[in-house]
Amino acid sequence: MPYRTYPSYCDRLRQDMYFLTRNGRLSEHLVDKIILQLNRVYPQILTNKEAEKFRNPKALLHIRLSDLISHLQKKGDKHCQEFYRALQINAEQLYNDLPSRKILSPMFFLACFSVAAGLALFMYCWNPDPKVIGGAKKILGFSPIIIGRHVRNICMVYMEDTSRKN
Repeated sequence: MPYRTYPSYCDRLRQDMYFLTRNGRLSEHLVDKIILQLNRVYPQILTNKEAEKFRNPKALLHIRLSDLISHLQKKGDKHCQEFYRALQINAEQLYNDLPSRKILSPMFFLACFSVAAGLALFMYCWNPDPKVIGGAKKILGFSPIIIGRHVRNICMVYMEDTSRKN
């Protein structure tokens, strides 16, 4: 089985850069909080001089944020990881909406659907007893998030028809 590597924090930050620097995504106040956290809590990430540079109110927010992200990417993966940690602490909803975090979502739902469908199929095929078919209906019934409502209804009708035939 091949080993799957996950993108580094620098790669993720490169992927999320456009999302983060889009106008209105991060406020001036929030960017300042992130910079201060990187400077005060992790002074090895941003020195005082670097923090002052990125907090300069004369520069546009978009430029300061782009420069900060580029600076962190040049310094390495640990620095990018700390940026994500500061973002999560100060803007959790924005952190959860990042494009790099959404990549895993389809895999998660596909895995959940596979487990639910596999259990239902296993319970149906293993023992054709009507009680077991009812158990399979329960598994499908508890997966409205995983399976669309229309697909679930079709599966439920099919299960009811097969249980009546037995």
